[in-house]
Amino acid sequence: MLFIIDFDGTLSVKDTIDDMLEHFADPSWEDIEKTWVNGDISAVECMTQQVRMVKADNIKLEGFFRGIQLDATFIPFYKHISQFAKVAIVSDGLDHAIKVAMRNAAMPDIPIYANRLHFVPEGIDISFPNKMEGCAGGNGTCKCAISRNLSAESNGPVVLIGDGKSDACLAGSADIVFAKGSLIKHCEKNNIHHYKFQTFADILAKVKTWSEEAPKKTTALLA
Repeated sequence: MLFIIDFDGTLSVKDTIDDMLEHFADPSWEDIEKTWVNGDISAVECMTQQVRMVKADNIKLEGFFRGIQLDATFIPFYKHISQFAKVAIVSDGLDHAIKVAMRNAAMPDIPIYANRLHFVPEGIDISFPNKMEGCAGGNGTCKCAISRNLSAESNGPVVLIGDGKSDACLAGSADIVFAKGSLIKHCEKNNIHHYKFQTFADILAKVKTWSEEAPKKTTALLA
């Protein structure tokens, strides 16, 4: 069994990228965001333009990353599911920000797949080691491709936990979907069975209702 967990707005309380832009970028980053939401540019184009608008030195940015607030209920959730499932954080956000936030919050050491942050004079840049040509979502990190690779190793159902547009594509193929934010609307619009949640405590409560055989029986999980 495999849990694919989004970071920004899912494991983190706020969207880390938006919060960073609010602190360190010109307000015009919001115009770029609207262009992406409207489907006029890809997620890669949006992220590249926005990240390059960040103006701050390494010290300020590292301090910001350490201050990212995470969902404290994730730890008991992880302790439970790690007994029977493989877990990965798969994000269309920034790898270094995620690693610093996780380490500062004393979170478990979990594999992270995300876009790569690069420090440059007076700011940051981005590259996309997990980008896949033809990615249906146009994301920098193709969650569908990573899920396929990891699920081949875990040989079981795929559980997606997410909140937004970067999760939409995988929501259509995952065996189980936990959704919050705009992902709920996407699932409702496309008739995708999903469980709504606010914190990982909600997800843990649902997981605990599954029988010991549930990880091996997708139909039981969806009941």
